[in-house]
Amino acid sequence: MAQFFATPIEYLKGVGPQKGVLLNKELSIFTFGDLIQHYPFRYEDRTKFYSISEIHDEMQYVQIKGFIKKKELIGAGFKKRLVAQMRDETGDIELVWFQGINWINEKIKPGIEYIAFGKPNRFGNKFNIAHPELEPAAEKKNGKHGFLQPIYSVTEKLRAKHVDSRMLSKLINELLSLSADKIRETLPGPIIASETLLSKKEALNNIHIPTTHDLLARAQHRLKFEELFYIQLRLLKLKLIRQNKFRGQVFQNTSLLNEFYKNHLPFLLTDAQKRVIKEIYADLKSGKQMNRLLQGDVGSGKTIVSFICMLIVLSSGAQCALMAPTEILAQQHFKNLKIYADQMQISIALLTGSTKKAQRITIHEQLRKGNLHILIGTHALLEEEVQFHNLGLSIIDEQHRFGVAQRSKLWQKNKDVYPHILVMTATPIPRTLAMTLYGDLEISVIDQLPVGRKPIKTIHQYDAHRLQVNRFLKDQISLGRQVYCVYPLIDESEKLDLKHLMDGYESISRSFPDIPISIVHGKMKADAKSYEMKRFVTGETKIMVATTVIEVGVDVPNASVMVIENAERFGLSQLHQLRGRVGRGAEQSYCILMTGYKTGTDSKVRIDTMVKTNNGFEIAETDLKLRGPGDLLGTQQSGALDLLIADLGTDGKLLQRAREKAIEILAEDPELTRAENQVIRNQIENMRKTVVNWSRIS
Repeated sequence: MAQFFATPIEYLKGVGPQKGVLLNKELSIFTFGDLIQHYPFRYEDRTKFYSISEIHDEMQYVQIKGFIKKKELIGAGFKKRLVAQMRDETGDIELVWFQGINWINEKIKPGIEYIAFGKPNRFGNKFNIAHPELEPAAEKKNGKHGFLQPIYSVTEKLRAKHVDSRMLSKLINELLSLSADKIRETLPGPIIASETLLSKKEALNNIHIPTTHDLLARAQHRLKFEELFYIQLRLLKLKLIRQNKFRGQVFQNTSLLNEFYKNHLPFLLTDAQKRVIKEIYADLKSGKQMNRLLQGDVGSGKTIVSFICMLIVLSSGAQCALMAPTEILAQQHFKNLKIYADQMQISIALLTGSTKKAQRITIHEQLRKGNLHILIGTHALLEEEVQFHNLGLSIIDEQHRFGVAQRSKLWQKNKDVYPHILVMTATPIPRTLAMTLYGDLEISVIDQLPVGRKPIKTIHQYDAHRLQVNRFLKDQISLGRQVYCVYPLIDESEKLDLKHLMDGYESISRSFPDIPISIVHGKMKADAKSYEMKRFVTGETKIMVATTVIEVGVDVPNASVMVIENAERFGLSQLHQLRGRVGRGAEQSYCILMTGYKTGTDSKVRIDTMVKTNNGFEIAETDLKLRGPGDLLGTQQSGALDLLIADLGTDGKLLQRAREKAIEILAEDPELTRAENQVIRNQIENMRKTVVNWSRIS
């Protein structure tokens, strides 16, 4: 059976070598199995027919039936078009084609009754339909058509070769006929019964040829559940393997932690921070390798938590490493942690691309001997020369910015026993995405802000209110505060009507002639950037005009206002990260989102969400619904999810149910040896490995 679905797609009737190559390249359809899993992205109700006289301007799509009275080729060259006149009992309408004219002209026969489907457009006093779907009415009566017409995603290259949604539908119908006795069940009977699921065969038939809305919904439910179930099962299985296979160093000495807590901790920990420290400590003393994700909003206190966890490891004589994605962020961590480390007589060093050679040699030597306790750095930590005496804990900050191979290098820095792994992110991850991307990790969440922090007030202002905003900024500066002004672009763009950075800098200079201003952007040399940032950090300048380079790594408690220009051009996650640069002191802070009056629907949702809430997880959930998981992951992990039918933005409850079932099965039968779980073993063996990237390390 599996061999049938592994058959190359070119061997399906109606495909052939040329179309086969095209389907490979354009849709990654290589086999019969790939095609049968190319699900429709929407459906159109084709049971309703309209008379030509009923067509009006507000119709999105229309289906009509009539005879082709005549057809003619009009114009020449690139203006050439094919026009066919269709008539029913109530009137006439023109059907127009601008592409594929010769092929369509051969197919259309005057005097035959056709069914046309498409978007009506008004042209003077009449309507026409450009590039309609057209088929003989007799073929519709005799063919195998469902209650709802499936619409499949295709590309322009496929359309140019006459492989459109209808053609794909025909190919899939042909495949369903051939595979009627070859579709095997892929879920155990007990799950199908307890979840009242359709069989796999019924689900595939009703996803491609739905006869009722109810059967379509049940088919979608079955296929989504199966997809999510196997993702969770594989992740949980990986987790079991790791827990059983990888032992971890045991760290239960808390002498340094106790000393720091009693004598040096400069503020009270929140309950959320205490809870997370307990969760990590339980892992560190368990004898099994820790693999934990620490989520915490901007300013929630992840850094102090990571330092306290380092103290547990250092108490037993091991070493710690903290890797950050940028030099600015690594320097920020080093600056913050060095204060605590010096108080505790703990040696700490910074290693980045800018570290001088002599310094590097000293760091390498101290590290090998075990005299250097904490090493903070960028990708430089991954170099072969960086050898630890005994690395006990690896902390990776903003881990989604690192690739799999990079993270694994740090993971393998200890020869005998893998170090414990703590990955941190200030980007709140929606629960559904966390369960899918990080389902093999333990997850800790810091969901409280430190005591005394006031929630940032977010205000939406239009460009027309610029003078009012400037007056507010002057008032804040007169109180001794500082201001960020962030722009999306550095140079002018002909395509985007945006206030670019240099124009903004000049405008702000004119509006605030007596106030010193810094400017920072990604095209500046590192020395110039550091100089400007230093001036702002020390309070020498009162306004920083910048691009998103200040998204991470700049910590100025005195900065109380963040102005984001052209806020509609930023994603929700980025807006939230930028807002997190203020609100780090005890004073009330503000985020002002500047836009023009014209904003799209999604932009309005983003702006409204920012004004309504400071909760990063609420913001992340909205972002997931707007953008989908692919965009949220960034380039390093964009291949980590390639769902065929499930949608993490809307299928959260189903994902939770699928995970519960997977946990239940593995709890009773971790090796999947029971007879009823044979079907799961078969499915895992036959699953295409490229569907989900299972090779992730943390």
